[in-house]
Amino acid sequence: MKIKHLTLLVCCLTATTSFAQSVINDEALRYQQQRMVFQQWDQNKFKPTSGFLGLNPYYWLTWGWFYPNYHKTDLRPLSANGPQTQRLALVGAMNTTDNNYKLQSDTVRNTALSQIAAQSGLISGTDPLWLLYYSNELKPVLNNSMLSILAGLSPQVSVKLVNEGLYAWYKNELDRLKERVQGARSADMDRGSRILAYHRLLMEYRKLAGIWAIRTSLAQTTLDMTTRQQALKNGQGIVTEWTPHSDNEIANKVLQHVQ
Repeated sequence: MKIKHLTLLVCCLTATTSFAQSVINDEALRYQQQRMVFQQWDQNKFKPTSGFLGLNPYYWLTWGWFYPNYHKTDLRPLSANGPQTQRLALVGAMNTTDNNYKLQSDTVRNTALSQIAAQSGLISGTDPLWLLYYSNELKPVLNNSMLSILAGLSPQVSVKLVNEGLYAWYKNELDRLKERVQGARSADMDRGSRILAYHRLLMEYRKLAGIWAIRTSLAQTTLDMTTRQQALKNGQGIVTEWTPHSDNEIANKVLQHVQ
């Protein structure tokens, strides 16, 4: 008896499993799935159809009474006017706008960087005009020292300039010019203003260097005159030969020039 019951149970389970695994081929459902996902909106694939003379009751129960206009409107997400197509188009438009904004911001950034580079004092040393001209012309100012200032002068002239305070005055003026040149190089300003500042400082240096040249020349002349006077006092001076005729000749030349 138990064997019979067990056999009946196995048969029931087998039948249930076979029924659960049977393939359902619903043509209307398959068309609807394809229609909503990717395939075209085919009017001939709406099941059930209206039938002969539109007398199919299943058609009217499915489409005619409840959804009469359903098959007339393309509802695919990827259709020409579908929501997915519209979303993708909107995403593409937004990407284009974002790229335009990025390009504009990059342009503004590059312009700002170029302006900063042109005005920043941190890279003023790379200016071609500074490298080729002003750095060399202002080198005596930037690299001034006692050795460079007194170079080419005799020891007697150097001692005289130091003792009289002329060296201290000139050194102080060069240091002031050096600070102004360094300020023009480190300050943030446009290139034209920086070049004009270099030019003004160079003109001031040349004027100062001219005064210094005059002072050193006068110091040398003063030393020479002092040396000659001392030699004359000591009887060591050289006197040229003199005769009364020489005075007459000089007077005659002067009179001839006046006439």
